Amino acid sequence: MSTIALIWGILSILGFGVAFLPCLGSLNWLNIPFAVGGLIVGIVAASQSPPGRKGAANAGIVLCAIAIAIGFLRLVIGGGVL
Repeated sequence: MSTIALIWGILSILGFGVAFLPCLGSLNWLNIPFAVGGLIVGIVAASQSPPGRKGAANAGIVLCAIAIAIGFLRLVIGGGVL
């Protein structure tokens, strides 16, 4: 499950990268819920992992959190959230 969280985090960062391009900023409306799902999976994976095996889950959590924060900031700056 930790690997799934890491892959989900990587995909959410890639989705953010695509949505960062001009005229594609509205893709953040799809990417943010996707990243929230990855964040939930990462938190569950980190809570169920043994103490020494939480690296991939933590990386997925961080990547999803970055995608959520910067995606939301991009929506606010671009006028997508009023």
